[in-house]
Amino acid sequence: MLAKAKGRGKALAACGVLLLALDSGLALAQQDTAYRETQLGLYLSAAEAYELLQNDTNAVLIDVRDPVEVKFTGFAESTDIHVPWSLADRDNFDEQARTWPMVRNADFEAQVAARLAALGVGKDDPIIVMCRSGATRSAPGADVIHAMGHSEVYSVSDGFEGSTLKEGDSQGVRAVNGWRNSGLPWSYEIDPEIAWQP
Repeated sequence: MLAKAKGRGKALAACGVLLLALDSGLALAQQDTAYRETQLGLYLSAAEAYELLQNDTNAVLIDVRDPVEVKFTGFAESTDIHVPWSLADRDNFDEQARTWPMVRNADFEAQVAARLAALGVGKDDPIIVMCRSGATRSAPGADVIHAMGHSEVYSVSDGFEGSTLKEGDSQGVRAVNGWRNSGLPWSYEIDPEIAWQP
């Protein structure tokens, strides 16, 4: 009888752990979905963003990636403003996550506002926000810029590097879409007038 009770206890504990894991996974999946959604609901693929920039001289492209990321992966030549949404915290390596945490750029709003003003961007001019893959930085960045009073703020849904390959020898490599993989103009050289310099 005691053995059966212990067995049931272990089974219940295992079920509890499984439910917690499933619940956490669902929460993360919902969080990832929420990151991609902006308040305005305006999205462009990298190719559509490039087309808008070519057809509307008032349209502005803002890259919100970390400067080191830009250094090693490249920069869209059409970029007008570079202000990072978040920065790698090089002083606090996260051993559990096996990477450096990203810390929100507390001056994002002020820095973007200053750059937009310097370019004479109007409140109704199209603003396009791009990060690596169109998820955790361009969408919230677009929301902040919208909250600053701008009415037409887009998030680039596939970002600069695009999505990852799902199979094959290069599985996990960002080579599916995005600005760089769509044949759009990009370079490793960064215009000093555009580069983020706090």
